[in-house]
Amino acid sequence: MFKSNSFLIFRNFSINNIRNYASLQAGQPLHETRPNLLKSGELTPGITALEYFDRRVKFAKLLPAKSCAIIAGNQVKYASGAVFYDFQQNNNLFYLSGWNEPDSVLILEKQTENLIDLVFHMLVRPKDEYSEKWEGFRTGIEGVRDIFNADESDDISNLSDYVKKIVKRCDNIFYDKDTENQSRGDSAKFGNFFSVPSNSSQEKDLNAILQIHGTNKKISGLDKILAPMRRIKSPSELKVMRRAGQISAYAYNQALPKKFRNERTLQAYLEFKFISGGCDKSAYIPVVASGKNALCIHYTRNNDTIDDGKMVLVDAAGSIGGYRSDISRTWPINGKFTEAQKALYSAVLNVEKRSIELCTADHGLSLHEVHQKSTEYMLEELKNVGFNGIDYSEVDKLYPHYIGHNLGLDVHDVPNASRHNKLEAGQVITIEPGIYIPDEPSYPSYFRNIGIRIEDDIAVGEKSYVNLTAEAVKEIADIENAIQNNNPTKFDDDVIRPLDT
Repeated sequence: MFKSNSFLIFRNFSINNIRNYASLQAGQPLHETRPNLLKSGELTPGITALEYFDRRVKFAKLLPAKSCAIIAGNQVKYASGAVFYDFQQNNNLFYLSGWNEPDSVLILEKQTENLIDLVFHMLVRPKDEYSEKWEGFRTGIEGVRDIFNADESDDISNLSDYVKKIVKRCDNIFYDKDTENQSRGDSAKFGNFFSVPSNSSQEKDLNAILQIHGTNKKISGLDKILAPMRRIKSPSELKVMRRAGQISAYAYNQALPKKFRNERTLQAYLEFKFISGGCDKSAYIPVVASGKNALCIHYTRNNDTIDDGKMVLVDAAGSIGGYRSDISRTWPINGKFTEAQKALYSAVLNVEKRSIELCTADHGLSLHEVHQKSTEYMLEELKNVGFNGIDYSEVDKLYPHYIGHNLGLDVHDVPNASRHNKLEAGQVITIEPGIYIPDEPSYPSYFRNIGIRIEDDIAVGEKSYVNLTAEAVKEIADIENAIQNNNPTKFDDDVIRPLDT
């Protein structure tokens, strides 16, 4: 029986017609509990249960018969004591299921080439009245079947026995070992992490279970299979990312005319605007770097003053449903570029514009080749503004980072995808040239301690591209006009609607 497909149909019928919404309790927003955030049929903002199902089928087609793919979810991490960090799910698990609760394992089992036999297993935390009183609701073992369309589910505490049974009947195991925690001397990702009881001290974590019971099995990594899938975005993913980019861009436009005197208040204002505009949260820890602080690429202290005559470099954006946007803008806090600031800013802006024009599949370029072109452009632009005798080694010093990266569920999405692969339609990349002039005698005094970065998110097409963050002003005249005339682009606060159609 093709259980997954039948559950897709049953989910919409059962919840909409049987369950009382007031009694429905889940560990993450659903349309039935948060219709202001999700439309009917969506498991996460903009992404339907059917799309998650299609992703699992597409992934399973790439696996041989008698195989299983095991993906370990993440845990809640703690700063100290009971002080916890914001939960971040394993993005491969999230990509295939939309499941966003901790202490979980996803297993896709493919016994034959016939995809009707594909089984979607989930091991999750059970409902627990006492724990939920303190930690919030859980979807539970039944809920992961009814709502997230798992074919089989069980209590995560049964991990060891459950996985052993599946491994025994499969010849091929696809699993990415928890090398990060292992390298830190912490083998407890599936031990202390899930508090998994076991008869053997050697079977406290999933790595050990596979090592013991995976003898004579072929164990391969699965990220190399999922990375190419995640690299190319679906129309729904592009739509979500476009919305996140648009909201974030308008937030910048509203921030421009404000007279912030502290980096931290500019950060707070932008983060408020991301969320009030309709994003879930910030996509990453923002950079708000005034003056010479901008020479530090990942400056995140954001605790200095912003003085007149100085510029501020901001790298910040929001996310929706796990999908990130990523924007950088640089502007003079008093609303007027000096001649030196204008010259350097124009140089970086020209490099960005020329690099964006290369972001179509028919150019046949890789991201690495776009970076090489951007270095050529930067050398040319710097010579034009008076950097005499400059060569490529000097450009690498003043422009020390890469032109961009893939973007999606991670800010630096699918790092296993090679920069040397040709750009493909559906890929989303950032284009973010920058220039950072140190306080050294070899550079003109009027250029020193200036850092500038301009960044947009580009959806690659076959013969065209879409700038997902195009609304964020970046032309010198537009920036000065927005600041001096105190006329930011109007945008409604406190959005309480699902992703626009």
